[in-house]
Amino acid sequence: MIDDTVSSRCYSPQCWPNEEGITITLLPDEVELLRLVDLEGMEQEEAAEALGVSRRTVWRDLHTARKKVADALTTGKSIQIGGCPRASRSACPRRCPRFTGNR
Repeated sequence: MIDDTVSSRCYSPQCWPNEEGITITLLPDEVELLRLVDLEGMEQEEAAEALGVSRRTVWRDLHTARKKVADALTTGKSIQIGGCPRASRSACPRRCPRFTGNR
């Protein structure tokens, strides 16, 4: 299960943002795989077992997530987490004055 605070984040470059305003969407499962494998140091087999999916699914989703992050970082695109539970409740932090700079 993905933590509600993690799955509601959006990231945008402060300098040299993508002129077209293109946003890369990471799925919650992709973020969880990045956390388990790249941050926690799990092997792909361990992550597959923890998530109840095949190792092949882990490899494919992890490859996709890493490619999305690399694309965003190298081209100045924003990253948002898709399937945000706060957005479905109309409580997206992007509407928060602190986030938008409208204090």
